Amino acid sequence: MQQDPFRNQADSPMAPAEYCFEITPSDTDDLMCATKALYVGEGGDLAITSVRADAPVVFTSVPSGSIIDVRARKVSASGTTAANIIGLA
Repeated sequence: MQQDPFRNQADSPMAPAEYCFEITPSDTDDLMCATKALYVGEGGDLAITSVRADAPVVFTSVPSGSIIDVRARKVSASGTTAANIIGLA
């Protein structure tokens, strides 16, 4: 059985991610859960809507392998050219 010395610790936005999931950008669907950060495997532009916003903003020229510290609720297809995006929650 795996040991987890942090299992009784409270989660926070500053704590490491406990869950990772692949993201397919969509102009209509929100993410399965809000993120703590996004990992961008293949660089490009990234259009995201944060948890407290109504409209997307575009992070331009995000390099491959970047981690963007943002609590996102949506990654839009329109305006996103980056690929292999992973949600960290």
